[in-house]
Amino acid sequence: MATAGSHARQRWTLAVLTICVLAGGLFAAAAVTSDGSDLRPAGGDVASLLQERALRVERSRTEARKLQKDIDDLAKSAPGGSLDSLLARLGRLQDISGLTASRGPGVRVTLTDAPRSVDVPGLDPNVLVVHQQDIQAFVNALWSGGAEAVSLQGQRLISTTGIKCVGNTVVLDGVPYSPPYVIEAIGEPAQLDTALDQSPEVVIYRDYVEQYQLGLKTESLSDIAMKAYAGTVGLTHARALTADEA
Repeated sequence: MATAGSHARQRWTLAVLTICVLAGGLFAAAAVTSDGSDLRPAGGDVASLLQERALRVERSRTEARKLQKDIDDLAKSAPGGSLDSLLARLGRLQDISGLTASRGPGVRVTLTDAPRSVDVPGLDPNVLVVHQQDIQAFVNALWSGGAEAVSLQGQRLISTTGIKCVGNTVVLDGVPYSPPYVIEAIGEPAQLDTALDQSPEVVIYRDYVEQYQLGLKTESLSDIAMKAYAGTVGLTHARALTADEA
């Protein structure tokens, strides 16, 4: 006949076994999730995490550029008159679409949040930070001023590039960036400066620079080197459901 003590020992053994199984499951889940990397890397502040993610993306983009070059070299080595004509046309379109590196004179615009010391009673704090629409206003003005190529945070912009504001960071092609935001444009500097002066949205931003000390610095540069765009160029769009799908 089992005693009360033996029952207690059995329950204790079962509890210990259950805890060990659960702990093993948690360790396995963590290993799968981290894929062998540290889930909480050293220097886990937001700035370090953003920098680490940006570096990983840049490594992937560098590899993508290398693979694209290999593909281009193989295509050029293939014989065929029609192929040569197609490649020539593709080369012209790549220059226009931002898929090739670019270099030349231009301007650099740097946007920064207002200093923390700025304190205006009753003022919405969102007024004191740079937002997506501010960056987009400068980018659009530069395009309208005849910019041949534009980059943000060193990343080439093309017609399908999305700039999104998430909290106090800006997300560009899935990568978050913190201020200062650096926009570079290749083109005639005087013409680009005129386009900035004539943009209503840029004029409004400059008013906030005067009133609330938002950061704005514009420079004319004699030489800007810009990498080719290395992200995806596929387009996705909404479409109406067919009768079978509805």
